[in-house]
Amino acid sequence: MSDFSDSLSVSTSGLKAQATRLRHLSENIANADTPGYRRKTVPFEQAFGAEGAGGAVRTGRVSLDRSELERIHDPAHPLADDSGHYEGSNVDLVIEIADAREAQRSYEANLKLFDQARQMSSALMDLLRR
Repeated sequence: MSDFSDSLSVSTSGLKAQATRLRHLSENIANADTPGYRRKTVPFEQAFGAEGAGGAVRTGRVSLDRSELERIHDPAHPLADDSGHYEGSNVDLVIEIADAREAQRSYEANLKLFDQARQMSSALMDLLRR
């Protein structure tokens, strides 16, 4: 049964990691028009030891994208400087939506793996009961 529990553990870690990634991607999309907002990125790391089976992942420390903030010219904006510019965000909606779609597909794949392992485990128990 160890292999079944390991596969469930690996898929569960993937589900948690992709859910965290989706949460940060949705925050980025929601703040795309917020002045001074920096895009958040979430790296994945391999989970070792008691945290997970071989192949399990976890999210690393959230970091802010240090790329240049967009300079927007709007002299009427309350944050505009003497030249009439203010700093927008560095969120690119096309990239965020593509990343969200990738994370969604990965989440669905991990969910399918979890369901398959659960069904196999259940079928094995049915066979052992006979």
